[in-house]
Amino acid sequence: MTNLTTAQRYLCFDFGEKRLGVATGVRTQMSSQALTVLTVTNDQPDWKLIESLIREWSVEAFVVGLPLNMDDSEQELTQKARKFANRLHGRFGLPTYLHDERLSSAEVKDYLYEIGGYKKLKQNPIDAYAAELILKGFFEQHHPS
Repeated sequence: MTNLTTAQRYLCFDFGEKRLGVATGVRTQMSSQALTVLTVTNDQPDWKLIESLIREWSVEAFVVGLPLNMDDSEQELTQKARKFANRLHGRFGLPTYLHDERLSSAEVKDYLYEIGGYKKLKQNPIDAYAAELILKGFFEQHHPS
């Protein structure tokens, strides 16, 4: 089984009740890129689309952003993100990691505004860029030596 020390290609999700931001990256290269935003309907993403992304990017592990409150307490969305992570693992059998996602969406908005102003902010899939930031944070925390 692939684990953190051997997994190279990751798929990361910025979990939301209506949208899932998706990014991919390679841990040893510390590289990541925003991919897409998937729609969530009745607490269910399009599992076939996720499966397609797994195949397309040769994914070996998942990272799911864990929405925590600023005081480290959990909220209803935290439990839903955990449930989604468990479903990912159960469906695809790949290692699945949770990573603190506090402020990722706010950081993305600031970044997009810096590089292109309000127009850039309106045109970009913030959720996918949030997933990219979550994955970057995960890679920084688990950088291979």
